[in-house]
Order: sequence, then C-alpha cells, then structure tokens
Amino acid sequence: MTTLRMKTYDILIENHAIEAVKRLVEDGSNRKDVFVVTDNHVKALHLETLRRVLDPIHLHVVSITPGEASKSVSTMLDVIGQLLTMGIKRDHLLIGFGGGVVTDLAGFVAAILYRGITYAAIPTTLLAQVDASIGSKTGIDLAQGKNLLGAFKDPAWVLIDPMFLETLPKEVRIDGLAEMIKAALIADPVLYQMLKDDDEITEKKIIRAVEVKRSIVMKDPYETHERMLLNFGHTFGHAIERKHHYETYTHGVAVAYGMLIAMDLGVRQGITPKALYDDVLNTLKKTKLVTEPLLLASDYVSHIGFDKKQLSDGLRFIFLEDIGQAVIKTVRMEDLL
Repeated sequence: MTTLRMKTYDILIENHAIEAVKRLVEDGSNRKDVFVVTDNHVKALHLETLRRVLDPIHLHVVSITPGEASKSVSTMLDVIGQLLTMGIKRDHLLIGFGGGVVTDLAGFVAAILYRGITYAAIPTTLLAQVDASIGSKTGIDLAQGKNLLGAFKDPAWVLIDPMFLETLPKEVRIDGLAEMIKAALIADPVLYQMLKDDDEITEKKIIRAVEVKRSIVMKDPYETHERMLLNFGHTFGHAIERKHHYETYTHGVAVAYGMLIAMDLGVRQGITPKALYDDVLNTLKKTKLVTEPLLLASDYVSHIGFDKKQLSDGLRFIFLEDIGQAVIKTVRMEDLL
C-alpha cells in the first residue's frame, strides 16, 4: 500500500484498500459505533462492503441525494439533525463515503458539529480521490457561489481504493480526469505525457496526481499563495457551473473549459505559448472533456463576482507558462475580457 504523509494524517492508496479499513477505524480503540455520510448511489453499490469489512462495528448511515445540489445549507442541517437523532457524540468517528459532494459536506459537518469531531474520508469517485478528499478543505455552496461556507478540517485518514472506480459510469470517470490533467499541467509534465499517451486510469497515475496536490498543500495549507495554483481552470469553471445552475456541465467538464479559457487569456497576454494551448485543447478533445464550439469567457465573467479567489485588490488568477510551470497573477475583472 502506498502511504503519502500529510502533516497530521496519511493518505493510503491501493487496489482493494477497503479491506484494511477496520484497522484504521479501530486505531487502538474499541469502537462499537461509526457514523457514515454517503449518497444513495454509493449506498446501493458499496455500503454492504463497508459493513462487511467493519463487522461487528455498528454503522449509523445518513444517505443524501447525489449531486451538487446536496452541498447546501438545508442538506447540511438535515444531515446534522439525523446524526444527532442517531446518537452521535463528540468522540465518535464520522466517515464521508462517496464522491466530492459527500466528502466536502461530511467534512464540513465534522468541522462544526460539537465544534469538531473526528472525520475520515473514503472517496469513491476519481474526482474525489485525486482532488476533493485531499487537502482538508471542506464546504458547502450558497446561491452566490460554490464553497462559500467552509472550514479547514484535517481528516484522521484518507483511504483511496481505485477498485471503486470500476462501478463508475464512463462520464463520471472522465469528469475526474479533468482534475488529473489540471494537476499534471501545473506541476507534473510526466503525468501529462502519461495521460496524453493513454487516458486509462491506473493506480500509478492516481498516486502521481495526489502527490501533486499533497506537495502543494504541504507548502501552503491555508491557501495564502502556492495552493492557489490548484485553482487553475476553476475561476471560470465555477462560473460556468453557477450560470448553468450546476446542471448542464459537471465540475470536471466546467474546469476543462475553464482551463482553456485561462490559457486563451494567457496567450493573449503573452504568458502562455499558443502551441501549448493547442496541445491541451487536443488532449481535452481526445478525452471528450470538451467539444467545439468552445465556451467563451465573455459569457461567464459576470458570474465570477462571488468567487472566493476574488480579494479586495483583485482576482488571483492562474496562468500557464509551460507544462509544470503555473503562475499566479492579480488581474482586474475587466482584464478577463
């Protein structure tokens, strides 16, 4: 099993890693109860596996509707209400078992319930495995934008089992590929070439993508500088999602278009080579993350206003100088057109 160490917790990656989860849950204690937040899809596909490997520990399960709409204040309050009714206490363990919506929501609940309870993540989608479950950022959405309510909450551990990906629909696997390509573009030219050559998702590629995020987060846990690089493509990606009410474009697809918009702006400002833009465009088209005609920046600038990267002196925007060479620049909203 590959273990990537963060400052206060480990990320464990291996096919069939779920079989080792009982050791992590017990962690020298005599746990009799564990609380789980999941969604209806994961519950139907994988909850019995989790019950089996944790037997005889009793699981108390809260299941939400899949999709971005569940990252809401109303869902959060409903989840907390169910957990309290089930008897959760401050010394209990809460596991987020699902995709990025589940891990973000469950992590935020763990950060605020009783002023903080122990939390762990078992991400089951590619997007959650390489991005959402890593780095301790949790949150929920507001009508004004994504992840505007949130907290930094370190998990006790993150367990990544690529075998969960076998039950994902192809379009959901492709969605997570966008975050892998983003990681490769900002910090790992070798991974980018691997993904260009073959877009099959392997444990080795997942490890490299996670290592990109791990190394950046270790340098900047609270997103004061270097961690902003992970937002490459997300400024316009979030705006695209918001304009279309999180229905027309999935997160990964929106980020893919957002990366192209960012690179096009970089070309026009003399930061990004045109040949690099063309290469990434071809890669994203090959993986079916984008299709032409492409989305235009001008259609989405007005939806950036509440983005959390918008600070008092301007917007922190990520440009690409080359593969593995991302830079942070402060730009005015009018410079994005």
